[in-house]
Amino acid sequence: MSDTRKDPDDENWKGRGVALRAFFYIFGTHLFAGFVWLLFYLGEHAQK
Repeated sequence: MSDTRKDPDDENWKGRGVALRAFFYIFGTHLFAGFVWLLFYLGEHAQK
């Protein structure tokens, strides 16, 4: 049997999960962009 009761904290828990996931996606995107920027910076200043 499935429990169909509505837990009042259920929506809050889902909202926190979405916010946490968005934070990690944004953080990860910025981290990746910083790494790419570092590669371009180091490539520009490399001894040729």
